[in-house]
Amino acid sequence: MKNLLALILATFVFAPIAQAQKERSPWENSVVRLDINRHNYNYFQPWSRRVAANQKFGLVIGERAIVTTANLLYNHTLLRLQKGGRGQWYTGRVTWIDYHANIALVTVDEERFWEGLEPAKLAEEVPDSGTAELVRWNSGRFEVRKLDINRLQIRKGQLTFIDMLHLELDSEINGVGWSEAITLDNKVIGLTISQARNKCIAIPSSFIQSLLKAQSEGNYRGMGFFNFFWQQSENPTTLDYLNLTGTKRGVIVTQIPNLPGDNNTLKPRDILLEIDGNSIDTLGDYNDPVYGPMMLENLATRNHWAGDKIPMKVWRDGKEQEILYTLPKADYDNELIPTALYDSPPEYVMAGGLVFQPMTVPYLMSWGNDWQRRAPVRLIHYKGQPPTEDRPRLVVLSTVLPDPYNLGYQSYRFLVVDKINGERISRIDQLKSAFENSDGDYHVVEFEQGEPVERIILDAKRLGAATQRVMLRYGLNESSVINE
Repeated sequence: MKNLLALILATFVFAPIAQAQKERSPWENSVVRLDINRHNYNYFQPWSRRVAANQKFGLVIGERAIVTTANLLYNHTLLRLQKGGRGQWYTGRVTWIDYHANIALVTVDEERFWEGLEPAKLAEEVPDSGTAELVRWNSGRFEVRKLDINRLQIRKGQLTFIDMLHLELDSEINGVGWSEAITLDNKVIGLTISQARNKCIAIPSSFIQSLLKAQSEGNYRGMGFFNFFWQQSENPTTLDYLNLTGTKRGVIVTQIPNLPGDNNTLKPRDILLEIDGNSIDTLGDYNDPVYGPMMLENLATRNHWAGDKIPMKVWRDGKEQEILYTLPKADYDNELIPTALYDSPPEYVMAGGLVFQPMTVPYLMSWGNDWQRRAPVRLIHYKGQPPTEDRPRLVVLSTVLPDPYNLGYQSYRFLVVDKINGERISRIDQLKSAFENSDGDYHVVEFEQGEPVERIILDAKRLGAATQRVMLRYGLNESSVINE
């Protein structure tokens, strides 16, 4: 009787343990957690900062190599990693990062961390339909959740201004978008970057794999992109007007923004017929050999990098011509309003209580998630404009710190600067020389046409004393003030 009772107890107690061990996910030894501490800057008060903490996931892909998204790794002060969903944290470091691609490689120097971890395999091709699984650690337990693959689409990258291939999935899972791995048939097909309602967006593994291969072989020169705007040519009259003969095809190049170092031969009113051997239809799509119809922007990032020369066929001056298009490198500094400012504090200059800052998207994002509607319309107006040779960037008078010196100007803010003492201002480092340029008793700060204030007049002789007074009152850095 005692033996029978022991057998029953063993069945109820040990069977669930055996079942749990049997159902252990193979991804548990490949997915790790990242804990990131970083500086978070207040762009309304650029001299202040606080520490922010975030957690996300990484995927072991090789010997001492973990891939994750680049998001939230900027300005980091401490990076720690944890395996198994609980227990010891290990100090990590970033070995390579590209913010435009939104991909980073991290590692841990401590040998013990790598014990028991296994590299995951990245899929070379990503399906555009079917069911996949999201895997992650959640409160110390490994979670596997199903989601539906919706489509592959070309959309703007999370941290960049260029268009890239993304994987869209339907999911009811909450809190997704922190570099969770999307898996299918024992391979990873993507890393998540965001979630909105029931839509989840991921970077496809095909792109990650080609990027990491180029980086490891020393062939990666940064992300390239097509520096031109185009319009669809569905209306055949437009193509007739440009004297296109034969089948209606191609799209029309409408604008080529000014970009330093970009000397490509593409011209406005060219009909773009073919890119890299792929015919372009009137909607701007080509037939991808793997994914089917895709927008032409994908050809700039499909196994191509900055500096690559891509053959194109265009219709120009009534005949077909062949050109070589050199992909320019994606660079935040080449935007009129830079998309990002990573791994450095926000720039600012204070003169007599007047605080000047570069106009950037992070600055505009100070108005919150809905910044494109809440920020001043006058500032948003500049966001879609390309840089020009005489105006590559913009500087804004962001606020005025009250002092007797700037009496009457305390409410002035969010004004785009045109000139200071007659010198055109495009970058923050021009302010010092501009204030030194005063040839009289006054400094004259002029604002762009259309601003509610035309100019500000400052007493040149009292500027230094006022600057020192405001600097001490607000605890500002000596290197960020003008005492002239």
